Formats: sequence, structure tokens, C-alpha cells
Amino acid sequence: AAENAFLRARGRTLTSFRSDAEYQWKGPFYFIQGADPQFGLMKAWTHGDTDSGDDEWGEEIKLAEQAVQAINKLNPKPKFFVLCGDLVHGMPGTRWKKNQEQDLKDVLKNTDQDIPLVFVSGNHDIGNTPTRETIDDYCKNWGDDYFSFWVGGVFFLVLNSQLYADSSKCPELRQAQDVWLDEQLALAANQKCKHIIVFQHIPLFLSKPDEDNDYFNLDKSVRQDVMEKFHKAGIRAVFSGHYHRNAGGSYKGLEVVVSSAIGCQLGQDTHGLRVVVVTEEKVVHRYYSLTELGSHGIEKELLDMLAKQ
Repeated sequence: AAENAFLRARGRTLTSFRSDAEYQWKGPFYFIQGADPQFGLMKAWTHGDTDSGDDEWGEEIKLAEQAVQAINKLNPKPKFFVLCGDLVHGMPGTRWKKNQEQDLKDVLKNTDQDIPLVFVSGNHDIGNTPTRETIDDYCKNWGDDYFSFWVGGVFFLVLNSQLYADSSKCPELRQAQDVWLDEQLALAANQKCKHIIVFQHIPLFLSKPDEDNDYFNLDKSVRQDVMEKFHKAGIRAVFSGHYHRNAGGSYKGLEVVVSSAIGCQLGQDTHGLRVVVVTEEKVVHRYYSLTELGSHGIEKELLDMLAKQ
């Protein structure tokens, strides 16, 4: 049964939540967003060998354990824990990938059984240029690469952003996700949901909608179309990782939130997790260091928002 905790995204939805029971707003709730545990990057980065220097990940194991312990102590419990990609550093087919994935699963198995795990595929999980094979392999390990689910009147979409970044080896999969997404957004419009929230690995942008192309954002050629589609559908926020730093901005009322990593930091932020509170009117979030969340929990201001019915 523990193994199934990793395969809850099936048939393009999350089996942890019965959608018919979740269409109605039932009051404020919160979830935890983490990103980039990326087992193996810390050594690879310090040694300047990001291609094959990922043969040790003890440091990341400790950080992921710290994240799970912090989440398990929270009261009230979060509705779910979403990991926005780059679960491990090893690219598909590389030497240490399977070991890294197994070690991450061993840590995540200790997450409180009442807190569903939600996985988002990142570039290291399925490759910078994914193929049908790399995506199939990911799905066997972690569940669907894109899917939707409802929690308390809020509609969540998990997307495979790698299909936006480079679908040259699987154009038909990119097309399938596009068709599916349009169907989902039409469905959401009919259901009168409170908010629509998206999770993807690669941010739409890091600070400004019209910023230049960068390794860490989506190319302008697709970015504008995606932003406009999201804006028109009334999507409230897009949560991403990939940057290993906190960043973000907004586009016509669509908030883009980029969260730093549980694992290797590439900027000045601390290893951490984001607490996201969803109220009837808005989506409020705050990034906590693992130490802070583990020792103090969620601050009173956010807890008070959860208590308001």
C-alpha cells in the first residue's frame, strides 16, 4: 500500500480525492508546496560536474527527511503536499537515477498517511527533451505526468511543463496535453469553482511576463500563449520550482509563484517549503525555511485565516 502512495495520479486525476465530494467550497484550507529535492545536485554543483558528479546525495536525504518531519508536525494538517519537479538529479538513463529515486521514496513513505503526495514532472525527471519512453518511465514510478483534481471547491491542474519547453521528440504528447487542458478549463468554467490553481516545474517567467528567454523560464514563443490562456480561464496562481530560488510576479491578475528548493540552493534562499492558504477570496502563501517550519509551524496570521468560516 505504501508504494501506491506514489501512484495516486491515475487516469488524469488524483485518486486521493473523490471529485464529486470536492466540488463544493467547504471553507479555507491549506497545502504545502515543495520543489527540487533533486537528490545528487549538491555534490554535482560543488564539484562542477552536473552531468555525472551526482554519485552522493546524503545531504539531500537529510533535507528531505527534515521536510517530511516538519510537515508531519503541522496542525491542522495540510490537504496535500505537492512536489513541483526535479525529484532527483539523475537524468533518464543515467547511472544513479534509480538509486536516487528509491532513496527519495524511502523518505517520502514516512509522510503522514492522511497527507496525499502530489508529484509534478521536472526536466530531470523526464529529460530536457522528453520522449514517450522517458515519460512512460516517469508515470510508472510517480503517476501521471499531467492531471487535475478538486479539493473543497478549488480546481487544481498539474502540467508537464517539459512539453512546453521541448516536445520535439514527442509532438503528439504535447498536442494531447493541449487538447486535454482546453477540455479541463471548459469543465472548470461550468463547475463554478472558487479558484483554479496550476502546478508546473518550469516557471512561465521569473519576475516579468516579457523578460528574455532564460534556462529558468519558458520561451517567449510559448509563454505568451500559455499566460493568455491561463488569464482568460481565470486561473489565480501558477506554482513552480526549477529556479532553486524564490521569485515571481504577475500577468493581468495571474500570479506566478516560483519556490526555492528543498535541496540545493543556487541563490541566497534557505532550504524550505511554501505554505499556501486558500480562502474564499484569495490565495495567500509564505515560504518557510525547513528549520522555521519544523520548530515554529505556521504563524498565527495564517492560522487565523484558516479558522475563519
